[in-house]
Amino acid sequence: MLTKAFLSPTEIKERIAQEAASDKERKLTPEQIEAIYSNGSNILVSASAGSGKTFVMVERILDMIGRGVGIDQLFISTFTVKAAGELKERLEKLLKLEVSQETAPSRIFDIPVCYGGEYGPDLENIAMHANLSTQEVIDIHSSEDYLIYMLGFLPGFSYLGGLDKRIHTPRLANPRIKIPAGSVGIGGSQTGIYPLDSPGGWQLLGLTPVKTYDPNREIPILFEAGDYIHFVPVTEKDFLEIKEQVNQGTYECVIRQKGV
Repeated sequence: MLTKAFLSPTEIKERIAQEAASDKERKLTPEQIEAIYSNGSNILVSASAGSGKTFVMVERILDMIGRGVGIDQLFISTFTVKAAGELKERLEKLLKLEVSQETAPSRIFDIPVCYGGEYGPDLENIAMHANLSTQEVIDIHSSEDYLIYMLGFLPGFSYLGGLDKRIHTPRLANPRIKIPAGSVGIGGSQTGIYPLDSPGGWQLLGLTPVKTYDPNREIPILFEAGDYIHFVPVTEKDFLEIKEQVNQGTYECVIRQKGV
């Protein structure tokens, strides 16, 4: 529900005039101001690299949130994982996103993951980079409740906050042509789940049998921005049993309330 009205065309023109008359060293262009504050129609921003497209997108998102648009009402997508990561970091810094205990408890999705082996072919690489054992990496990775900052890149691809610095791992020098749906990976300071078969450069440490995106479901994407994901290590036997239940449509993901 909106708590503050969007700017009218007249108010946007006034904002442009105020910006032009200001003594700022770096001023917003009229086109940037219109892209940030316009509403009610589609907007195409086309510009060269380094011209401020991401800045405009961030400012537009912040303006919408400031007017009462819920983060769960926004779909934010970028062309690359790197761009999405940069966008997430900028939003994190500006929003200083915190989940207050006074708000309604957020949902935590327990996502079963079979780590290592054919399911996580890069687990040993991640462990070597961190100077840890593979079991230590699994324990660290599965000990957090990861906040979903946004969905993008692919339908249902979740960008998660809270990855322990000890297991930050650079992306692969040579990305894979095909990463299986359900793969759990680490790319730099982020971790996430690939919802579909796709190319990618994240280092893979496990696989979940849960379909985080299913176009045949009533609600195709399993979770929303603002929810949490908790990875639960499972054996290969458990993995195969859950996969069978998923294929039969009988599996129900465990959902808990944070703080309860």
